Amino acid sequence: MDWLYDVRLIDGPLYWAALILGLAGAGYLLLPPPASPNVRRWIVRIIAAAAAAFALVATVHWALINVFTVFPENIPDTVLLWVVPAVAAVLLGLMRLPHASWPRRGTAVLAALLVVALSSVQINAYFGLNRTVSDLLGTALSRIPTLEAGLMRQPGEPDGASLDSWSPQGELPAGGALRRASIPGTLSGMDTREAYIYLPPAYFAANRPALPVLVLIAGQPGGPADWLTGGTIQAHMDSYAAAHGGVAPVVVIPDPNGSQSANTMCMDSRIARADTYLTKDVAGWISSTLVVDTNHSRWATGGFSFGGTCAVQLATRHPELFPAALAFSAEAEPAIAKERQKTIDAAFPGDPEAFNRQTPLAIMKQQRFESSGLYLTAGQNDPEFVGYLRTLATAAESAGFTVRAYEVENTGHSWDTSSRRIADALDFLMDRWGLRR
Repeated sequence: MDWLYDVRLIDGPLYWAALILGLAGAGYLLLPPPASPNVRRWIVRIIAAAAAAFALVATVHWALINVFTVFPENIPDTVLLWVVPAVAAVLLGLMRLPHASWPRRGTAVLAALLVVALSSVQINAYFGLNRTVSDLLGTALSRIPTLEAGLMRQPGEPDGASLDSWSPQGELPAGGALRRASIPGTLSGMDTREAYIYLPPAYFAANRPALPVLVLIAGQPGGPADWLTGGTIQAHMDSYAAAHGGVAPVVVIPDPNGSQSANTMCMDSRIARADTYLTKDVAGWISSTLVVDTNHSRWATGGFSFGGTCAVQLATRHPELFPAALAFSAEAEPAIAKERQKTIDAAFPGDPEAFNRQTPLAIMKQQRFESSGLYLTAGQNDPEFVGYLRTLATAAESAGFTVRAYEVENTGHSWDTSSRRIADALDFLMDRWGLRR
């Protein structure tokens, strides 16, 4: 079964098969059925189905954003446009059923399903979240072992050898390793999902050095595992380590939300004490459990979408803990709903200033950050988040941050905004840490 798990979903034979079969299914549905030889009438029905699909998708999208506040930002236009043919195919398939024979009914249903599959594959390819069947089914994640005692800091154990003049004793492994662990919400009271940890080759040296730390946050909806699937973080970190003598940051990917659909906004509010979880529980667990550099001048945070917003929040609220941040497709401020007042009412009812004073833009108007760095990206085809990038970059530069900001070509609101820039982002961190090798 391993060959099946390795089948790619965003390119390769399965992707092209879905495209060809989906187009074949669409072609069948567009042909007038034998029971309705009136071509003009069938063309009218096709137009009606397309219009109804477009209206239905637009209405549901509006309701999700403005009524049910499922998402704080609009779903990308590209995604919505791929949903339309799937809905239209279902409608056309239903139009064929009443007067068709059973074999033709089955063919119509199959054709509609093929178009739905095509749309699903294209939407997944846009986001780049599930790159293989294993990503989709979670089989690779289930095989990641729990962090064992031999990789933990022992009582009284120092940070490790200084990286400034470190060279490994003995042969290093070819790549790093992934582990998972539960990080308890001792001070925050939060109940969260397991965190994932990437340990670079240098972590396994006989003279283990004091490695820097990168805390990554995933998007929302989503979870820590998204950095392993869509973010392919192990491959990126292994590649970086291979080019730098086995050295790369220890990466910890915690869960500040607690579930796939929850949104704590990375704040301490009526919703949850997510800020306390990340800055006290998680930061304390890293320092006490992993053999890393406990000097926070060599710590950074980062994230995609919600996680990118969270990274900017942590860098502005806690520059002493996270003096550098990598923000891929970040919002200008945290949000639960498109309407800002709904966000305030959910988190700080009756106290808008409690929300305002925790937002990065407000903090950057009040404080200076000459010792901090901020790395920003947004997909060039994602205009809403390009606007956020420009707003954040301008405010951060005015507040003294060292800023690098990039609009990533030919991408939207997808994991490509991190994948295409992460090597450069790591160089940005290593230069700041004085560890470029």
